[in-house]
Amino acid sequence: MINKHPYSARLKTALAWLVFLALACWGVLAIVCSAFPAGPRYAAAAAFTALALASVLVPRAGGRKAACFAALFALLLAGWLALPPSNARDWGADVAVLPYAELGPGSVTIHDLRNCDYRTEKDYTVRHYDGVFKLAALRSMDLFLVDWGLPHIAHAMLSFGFGGGRYVCFSIETRKKKGEEYSAVKGFFKQYELTYVAGDERDLVRLRANYRKGEEVYLYHLKARPELIRLVFLDYLRGMNRLKEKPQWYNALTANCTTDIWRHIFPYYPKLKFDWRILASGHIDEMVYELGVVDRTLPLAELRRRSHINARSRAAGTGPEYSEVIRRGLPGF
Repeated sequence: MINKHPYSARLKTALAWLVFLALACWGVLAIVCSAFPAGPRYAAAAAFTALALASVLVPRAGGRKAACFAALFALLLAGWLALPPSNARDWGADVAVLPYAELGPGSVTIHDLRNCDYRTEKDYTVRHYDGVFKLAALRSMDLFLVDWGLPHIAHAMLSFGFGGGRYVCFSIETRKKKGEEYSAVKGFFKQYELTYVAGDERDLVRLRANYRKGEEVYLYHLKARPELIRLVFLDYLRGMNRLKEKPQWYNALTANCTTDIWRHIFPYYPKLKFDWRILASGHIDEMVYELGVVDRTLPLAELRRRSHINARSRAAGTGPEYSEVIRRGLPGF
């Protein structure tokens, strides 16, 4: 019988190979990026590659080939999903202490707010303190967007203002072990735990604006009702406390600085529907501009130019007026 649809058969074969290659590559990366010692990692990656190829190249019916590879991949996936996050590792000094909050009548006490004393990016003295904040004094919510050189990707932080120059800034990031560096690839493969760094802007903002080379920091005031600001702030505290009780893996796609910000805001502000720019975080300023929650008296390009604060941060010093100085005269403030 003549095959009336040769192109359809070829397309199915091509798609099957694409799926196989994608899953096989994911499997190899999951093994190579694991926390196991280098020797066993590379040996296991080589064994997985050999078995994956054997499952599809050894002559047998097409359905059996798929079943053999599916079983192999399912075994790897089950092991990967079972990897538990932990709060008990040899952490870097800057993330060794997890902050937590205690809510009282009309106020909140945040324990272990970070305010490092930086001499360079890598040379610093870690300092923590406890802060008591009156919820009635909560006035503002601001967005810091940090461009660190990757196309379409930026780091986002929210800061909550309580008047009198007092701000609590939250940075959702990787909790790295001593000597560990961030890898964009490993960020997809359970290499890092997630952490909420709650701290002083003189720490979290100055680190990025003053000491890290190639990082450009932008500050935007977010227009929001006081009740929304309070709800988002309290949701942040609940998320921070959960991580102290139950660790969670960081994931560069699904559990990171912008996806978690969206999770904290969306329940109380449904207008913030999931948007591709939450994943392409370098475009977050475009999204909030379109939503009308930042100053729109200027075109976006001009707003972005005027919101750049690296020079302001370097000139602001380390005194208690730091947060006021970096905001003075910015659009929307």
